[in-house]
Amino acid sequence: MKKAFWIILGSLCLFFGTVGIALPILPTVPFYLATLFCFAKGSDRLHDWFIHTSLYKKHLEEFVKEKGMTMTAKIKMVFIVTLLMGFGFFMMDKVLVGRVVLALVWLAHLYMVFFIIKTLKS
Repeated sequence: MKKAFWIILGSLCLFFGTVGIALPILPTVPFYLATLFCFAKGSDRLHDWFIHTSLYKKHLEEFVKEKGMTMTAKIKMVFIVTLLMGFGFFMMDKVLVGRVVLALVWLAHLYMVFFIIKTLKS
């Protein structure tokens, strides 16, 4: 029963991560990390399949192996996040608490990307 749960959850994360490639609203890397985790808990065969796919190799392999991102990847990610959060920020023109929370989340994101995640050479 537990294995089925992890396989279903991993499949959902794989779906949302793949949709996130085309729609910048959904974050690809966190969903693929969740897919990797869930498949590792649910099925060795699915885990092995996923780490050999081009999706994994293109979007996640470097991050998992090197535990970091290139500066170019960081800047692209921050740019997309800033655009999306900026849109939300300006749409909440009468909700001060929402704006403050969104600004704090954005600042935490910047801190994590530039100070916690290791920067790799291109």
